[in-house]
Amino acid sequence: MEQGIHVAIAAEKLGEFMGIPITNTLITSWVVIGILVAVAFIVRGRLAMIPDKFQTFMETMVSFVYDYVAETLESKEMARKFLPLLLTIFLFIFVGNMLHFLPGIGSITYHDHPLLRAPNTDLTVPLVLALVSFFVIEITGILAIGFWKYSSKFIQNPIKNPIGFAVGLIELIGELVRVISLSFRLFGNILAGEIIIAVAIFFAPYLLPVPLMMFEIFIGFLQAAIFALLTLFFIKLAIAEPHGEEAH
Repeated sequence: MEQGIHVAIAAEKLGEFMGIPITNTLITSWVVIGILVAVAFIVRGRLAMIPDKFQTFMETMVSFVYDYVAETLESKEMARKFLPLLLTIFLFIFVGNMLHFLPGIGSITYHDHPLLRAPNTDLTVPLVLALVSFFVIEITGILAIGFWKYSSKFIQNPIKNPIGFAVGLIELIGELVRVISLSFRLFGNILAGEIIIAVAIFFAPYLLPVPLMMFEIFIGFLQAAIFALLTLFFIKLAIAEPHGEEAH
């Protein structure tokens, strides 16, 4: 039988549970969650008053990220609130991106489909993450400065302030478009990397895959960091006072 490059845009369905389709990206998402929970318990169990080198390194990294978030949001209290969310988003995306690079992962099949597949190659996963980010941003903006002040960023009286109305309308459209931009940026980059590696393995299995995989590991890290950072910056914009209030 002639074999070629198999590229599936949609996640492969492996079965159903109570009418809910079970796909390989869903299974991988569960695996990622399981890994993160297990690592969290292991790290927590190893915490000591006198830290070893590993704990010192981890505390330094977390402190660096916390200071950056606090500086960006100009509030240590808000940094404590949002740091867990931002780190969770980053770790979920990064670990999910890295799983399909483990040796032998692609060879595990179920009903002639890969059992595990990078979650972010299924548009549903980046879209859900983008929606979580979107609702966190909007709710945070409303709670931080109040509903009326927050809505005044997007809704102006077209008669009294036609320019403000037009600017507000543009900002409202941009606010909604963030869901599409966040999800498609992550989905497109990760899926493109998977396709490039598949092509490299097919045409030059002994030369190209290793350097391309190293590059895609960097891209996987970069995309996870970009998603978390954009969420942070959008939160910063959401809690900022409307332009009129700042001018006043």
